[in-house]
Amino acid sequence: MNSTKVTLRINQDEPGASASSPSLLLSEEHAKRWNIPYRTPLTLSFGSARQEITVEPSTEGSFLQIDAKLAAKWGAKHEQLLSFVYKNSTKTIQLGPLIGVIVSRVNRNSSEMPFGTNTSFCYELSELCKSYGASIFFFTKEDVMSQSDSIKGWHYTDSWVRGRFPVPHIIYNRITSRRKERLPGVQQFVRYAKKRHNAVFFNEKYLNKTEVFEALKKEASLKPYLPESYPLRGSKMLKTMCSKYEVVFIKPINGSLGKGIVKVYRGGGPEQGYTSHVNNVTGIRAQTFSTLDKLYGSIAAKLKRSQHQIQRGLKLLSVNGRPIDFRALVQRGETGQWTITSIVARIAENNQFVSNVARGGTISTVKAALARTGSSAAAGGLSKLRRVSLLIAKGIDSQIPGHFAELGIDLAIDTQGRVWLIEVNAKPSKEDSSPLDQSGKARPSVKKFVQYAYFASGFNG
Repeated sequence: MNSTKVTLRINQDEPGASASSPSLLLSEEHAKRWNIPYRTPLTLSFGSARQEITVEPSTEGSFLQIDAKLAAKWGAKHEQLLSFVYKNSTKTIQLGPLIGVIVSRVNRNSSEMPFGTNTSFCYELSELCKSYGASIFFFTKEDVMSQSDSIKGWHYTDSWVRGRFPVPHIIYNRITSRRKERLPGVQQFVRYAKKRHNAVFFNEKYLNKTEVFEALKKEASLKPYLPESYPLRGSKMLKTMCSKYEVVFIKPINGSLGKGIVKVYRGGGPEQGYTSHVNNVTGIRAQTFSTLDKLYGSIAAKLKRSQHQIQRGLKLLSVNGRPIDFRALVQRGETGQWTITSIVARIAENNQFVSNVARGGTISTVKAALARTGSSAAAGGLSKLRRVSLLIAKGIDSQIPGHFAELGIDLAIDTQGRVWLIEVNAKPSKEDSSPLDQSGKARPSVKKFVQYAYFASGFNG
């Protein structure tokens, strides 16, 4: 189903005159295409909003005329381009799509950077939606009530301005705090929007490392890509893993940016003991212990504060001793299917065992990074990464409850050429430090989001 574009016109001269029955001036071509009757009461929907409407013939193009009061209620703008589809079974013209993006916070005192480092991403989304004929706004948990049919939010005209909007067709979850995401008010609103208004809500939630690995173990096709890992529940598990592998990693299950990871290295003989490596901003802090019990005791307090996962260490491809991993951005697109938007290589900084940019890692193309390893194990690496990325996205889809439309999938290739999963991120970064298209065009990842919003809301523009 393809949508049709219509231009919104707001009647400022006679407030209230058209509030009871706004008129859609529609060309004969469009009316015939959609089989829309003229001068017959129909329903116009915009997100959760409903309004009676009549359609009148037009020889000058297609316009929707509404009064200023209704425009304010809908967060609509004069001369705004919007898409519509007509459903004959319900005699309803659906206008939109209306997209709401829930964010962690808004700085109401900053008109230029209200969303902090995510402001340019929000602006990029707004401009692309404008060209597609979609409407988008941004809001926080403070802007919603659990069972309200309208939301206060921010949208971009010539600047960022406040407005009120219906519950949208699409709610895109960009809350970057696990604690805020779990707040009862947020969860109640999401349940209401989904149940009462059939809103599509994604990305549903943060994922933790243990949840991902335990779920993907259920997929036989994915087991070859999962390094052995378990929830760490005591020193016995540490001893078992260290007896099997020379290196193991202990990771916070809700960690990000490489924070809090402990690398445990077993010496060449019993007399050499065990060494723990903890990364920080200045490099690696290493401590050696004669027994695993002593090593475990040194990190016991950390383990009590949060849950951790223990995972087999891998011998990864490297560049001059600096390990490489890969970030694949996998998204749903205009057909609703998972597709790969991009894959980049990340090369760890000297004296670091994680490759995160926040820890000094550098970004490279996959082709260039693989070539720099000088290893025959790098052959065919890109095609392997692409295939495994899609398999993992589909595995997340089938094994973890919730609606996901984009995933950051971190992978590695070992010195034997085997691909391994490191972790899956349901909230890939959108900060201003992300590489923007220097031509001023929207990034492919942003285009794919808008295209999927059209698909998921039934507009397919």
